[in-house]
Amino acid sequence: MQPTLLILAAGMGSRYGGLKQIDPVGPSGETLMDYAVYDALRGGFDRVVFVIRHDFEAAFREKIGSKYEGRVPVAYAFQEANDLPAGFSLPPERTKPWGTAHAIRAARHVLQAPFAMINADDFYGRDAFASLGAFLRDSRPAAGGRLHFAMVGYRLNQTLSEHGTVARGVCQVSPSGLLQSILEMTKIAPVANGAENREAGAAPVKLTGNETVSMNIWGFTPELLARMEAQFVPWLRANFANLKAEWYIPFVVNELVQSGRADVRVLPTDSQWFGITYRDDRPRVAAAIQRMIDAGIYPETLWP
Repeated sequence: MQPTLLILAAGMGSRYGGLKQIDPVGPSGETLMDYAVYDALRGGFDRVVFVIRHDFEAAFREKIGSKYEGRVPVAYAFQEANDLPAGFSLPPERTKPWGTAHAIRAARHVLQAPFAMINADDFYGRDAFASLGAFLRDSRPAAGGRLHFAMVGYRLNQTLSEHGTVARGVCQVSPSGLLQSILEMTKIAPVANGAENREAGAAPVKLTGNETVSMNIWGFTPELLARMEAQFVPWLRANFANLKAEWYIPFVVNELVQSGRADVRVLPTDSQWFGITYRDDRPRVAAAIQRMIDAGIYPETLWP
């Protein structure tokens, strides 16, 4: 079964100051999502699912989804804050989204094949999609209840922004290439000789910059969805009163790995990663893409 590409595009873009998911970075108006879809098609993916919000559905379909008509089947799922398990109601004061794991959960009704999950505002590169596509095409049903997933790993110091702090899942990887643990750090800043995580109310955590980090490019099978649902209710009970708490996919994966119910193959990549967290990141990303066009990696226009 050919894999599906799941793109999380429902983020509010609060630090960026707008809907960065549909901001062009390519010379012919391409977005980072366009490059992801282009690379995924070359990597053997045959369907795209976008997770968006109802309030910008029309603009998204017009500016993004319409490009792929006749090229690849496209489906939509909607991340809404009130999409909660039975027995829970959205707190009136809640304005923050529930996080990346909740966004994947929003697509539970339209995911039937193995799938790769990515952020809409990141550039992952051709090799990353080729490696993940090959892993997913070879995926098999879980034996003995143990699930088999994958993650493309990047080096921390290649993923930082000079314009502010970033969130990264910092990974421990075994000598055999399996994920041992993942710790979500949400305030990482570059410093001389490495980086620091500067969480509010905690002492800075020193990092070398050579750590393997998750950039939210994962390979899953649909069996993940039932396991996630089993985790969501206890997470809500523990965090419901915290209006800023988010349910991140690394939380889900880490629990499955630590309990022995899943293993995660960390796929190294030579691809360059670029991301737009802040508006000032955009010129750097656009320049990097133009260099790859000049080198013949991408055409001047992706969707002629």
